[in-house]
Amino acid sequence: MKDVEKTSVTRQNSRKRIRRRKRMMNVYGLVVLLLVITAGITISYTFLFNINEIRVSGESDMYSAEEIVMASGINEGDNLLRLDCAASEQKILDELLYVETAKVERDFPSSLDITVTKCIPAFNVQYGDGTLLVSKKGKILADNGFITDGLPIIYGLEPADTTPGKPVSSENEHKNDAFAELIASMVAKSDNNIMSVDLSDEHSIIVNYKNDMIFKMGNWNDVEYKLSLADTVMNQDSVKGKKGYLMMVGTNMCSFRDSDTPVLSQGAIEPTTAQKTDEYGNPIDEINEQDPDMEAKFSEINNSRTTTVPTTVTESAAEWSGGEDYNSGYDDGNQWDGGYDDGSGYDNGYTDNGYGGYDGSQW
Repeated sequence: MKDVEKTSVTRQNSRKRIRRRKRMMNVYGLVVLLLVITAGITISYTFLFNINEIRVSGESDMYSAEEIVMASGINEGDNLLRLDCAASEQKILDELLYVETAKVERDFPSSLDITVTKCIPAFNVQYGDGTLLVSKKGKILADNGFITDGLPIIYGLEPADTTPGKPVSSENEHKNDAFAELIASMVAKSDNNIMSVDLSDEHSIIVNYKNDMIFKMGNWNDVEYKLSLADTVMNQDSVKGKKGYLMMVGTNMCSFRDSDTPVLSQGAIEPTTAQKTDEYGNPIDEINEQDPDMEAKFSEINNSRTTTVPTTVTESAAEWSGGEDYNSGYDDGNQWDGGYDDGSGYDNGYTDNGYGGYDGSQW
């Protein structure tokens, strides 16, 4: 019997077929991954992370935990992932008037925490014939016809909406900015002694303190900084205990005065004696008062000239006529020729030297 010799034939795959197989494997893998992710999301939003416990904490003596949960719009069984926490917080603030802040937080896998703080009346905001009772955060608590004792009064804000539960705001953007900084600064100080603030003119805000200090802070910019600066000045040893005015000097300085009257500019000397006046009560400038001999010379020159009083009115509007006239008499180089003609027929008497027409009783 003849032996048969066996041979093995190894199939050689081409490079092209190998590359095609790799691409197909990548596609299969991507499809499987997408299916797994989709299934996971679907399960998470339907069966997993559903709420089975809601915890309420904070200051809520005005409302029960059930009322707070009901106001949030959240129920047991709702899915944590599908929950809009910000919207729920706003619902609580809108529904419950005396809740100042609300915080809704997820606690995976199946719990929810709601934390609230209560409103504390902090300011009176006067408008027209009414007064708003406002919380520390600027929330309107009541629209009263009276001022609540012991709370600072804000004048001139001109609130756009007076509905309780809404944040107090003005259509004037500058007043809004000033009010926000004011209440933030006043709330931050436990020993705040501000009695009232006048925002009627946002360019000239005035703060009245309980210690009879009046602070003229200027415009709406950097209100918190200016209030801090005023506190620093009031607590200085040289100012503490006094009554008077605090005024901003520039943008970063505050000065104390015991009077609201303007002060002389630097270098000016205040007169120590009463200023002289003429028979009509007009002040006499003694510094520029002319020498008697020079005045006699002026009189001689003026009497030697003929002044004609116009008999007709040629112009209805008042105007200046004349100019420089260098005569043979006294020449100061700056003289008026003619007079002031206001159309009424009077010659106001400014002649060549500027003095000749005034005789002490008429022009």
